[in-house]
Amino acid sequence: MKFSGNNVLVTGSSRGIGAEIAKTLAGFGLKVWVHYRSGAAEADAVKDAIEAAGGKAAVIGFDVSDEAAFVDAIKTIIDSDGELSYLVNNAGITNDKLALRMKTEDFMSVINANLTSCFVGCRESMKVMRKKKFGSVVNISSIIGETGNAGQTNYAASKGGVIAMTKSFAIEAATSGIRFNSVTPGFIATEMTEVLADDIKDGINAKIPMKRMGAASEVAEATAFLLSDHASYITGETLKVNGGMNMA
Repeated sequence: MKFSGNNVLVTGSSRGIGAEIAKTLAGFGLKVWVHYRSGAAEADAVKDAIEAAGGKAAVIGFDVSDEAAFVDAIKTIIDSDGELSYLVNNAGITNDKLALRMKTEDFMSVINANLTSCFVGCRESMKVMRKKKFGSVVNISSIIGETGNAGQTNYAASKGGVIAMTKSFAIEAATSGIRFNSVTPGFIATEMTEVLADDIKDGINAKIPMKRMGAASEVAEATAFLLSDHASYITGETLKVNGGMNMA
């Protein structure tokens, strides 16, 4: 894929889907800023893997829920590289409970980590990207933000909010040459799903038209496409990577 920009920040990229996105983008020649909140060693391992493959990477640690820390992190990138061409807002948490048992703080903790942090990242990157009239942002949402799910009222609200917010940013940024899109993964095979019992995995796969979970690499490739020059006329779009589980 072709990229006219030079660097990218991928939040929550020390493991899982984020790590795969970081490695994929590095493979296309971008300098990747590998972000972590608490897994410094894991982030260093992702950086080492990228560099071992001939890519460029740097590690940056901060809590995306801390607005000042997020702003400072983008300043650190600008001070280092002179620009920020791309951003992938991938960091997020879950705090699952049935709605009747969910406290307001349980709800807001997920909103702040998944939605408010995404807003801050979009806003601050837009400020930087407007100076060059170029940039692309991909926000990682979830199929749960489209369909809802029992026990995940907070998560569904946060991820549904990401989709709607992305469209609004896309409208505001279009004349500045900046694109905003989102990706909604379905069930993806990661460290979290590996520990599930076989019968639970079989039950999940039975609900997916393609009869399998997705690979993190498939989410990464979709993300890379939306960031790349090949998607230069795509903005405000929601790309579903779910094996046909939700086609609406």
